[in-house]
Amino acid sequence: MAGISEESARSALREVYASIKDQSYDEIFISKSKNLEEAFGRLDALAAQKVEERVVERLLQDPRLKEVREGVSRLRNVFGLRLEVEAARSILESPDPWAVLKSFTFYPNYLLLAEAEKRGAALKSGETVAFLGSGPLPLSLIALCSECGLMGIGIEKVPQWAKLSREVLDCLDLSSQIEIHVGDHFSFPLDRRCDLVMVAAKARPKEEIFRRLGKVLAPGTRVSYRVYEKGLRRLLDMESAPHMPPELKECLRIRPKPPVNNTSVFLIRTQ
Repeated sequence: MAGISEESARSALREVYASIKDQSYDEIFISKSKNLEEAFGRLDALAAQKVEERVVERLLQDPRLKEVREGVSRLRNVFGLRLEVEAARSILESPDPWAVLKSFTFYPNYLLLAEAEKRGAALKSGETVAFLGSGPLPLSLIALCSECGLMGIGIEKVPQWAKLSREVLDCLDLSSQIEIHVGDHFSFPLDRRCDLVMVAAKARPKEEIFRRLGKVLAPGTRVSYRVYEKGLRRLLDMESAPHMPPELKECLRIRPKPPVNNTSVFLIRTQ
């Protein structure tokens, strides 16, 4: 597999960065500019390109790309949040909210990821999953609870996204299975047993989060997070390989099959 060359990938990243580097968080989030949509589309297309892993390694180790990577990662995260919010509001406005949810571009991927989480953590119907960083549209919890018969607790630090996600769950008749709390990693330990704690890809700061979970979770509790292990998507996550505290031991990795790109990593809180 030859794929995209190192210089072509570097040039493409810089072009996207140059088009958005002066945009603030709020401008990316609310702007209706076609330029932003095009930049996001170019970045998404670049991330999907075939590439040799040695090329990715060299790009990761290039200090000149650090600012560029931070900029395009911000674009991807903020624009992705914007798409989630728009999808959540579309669900609320629709007479058929489930149809709108299932039309969301990545919903089939979330179903496959939910199956991986269930298998990796050996979850059984009726058990409880907590999701740290559940966001405005808690797709991971929706997929796990609606398809696998689990109970869910979303922890979201932004009050307006917590409120929006509760409204979505009401609309989908899932409020009896999934509850949403405003909080962060310092909300743990929760006041009930959790059989799995999932950490969102966008949850920050990763190492502080895992240190907290390592200290306060009950022994035997499983923790999971998702990473990109291959391809140019690795360049877009600035905290993809956090250092784990000694209390959390990796016990399993479930690597993706298309169309999923994320590896699900499972940890266990030791004695």
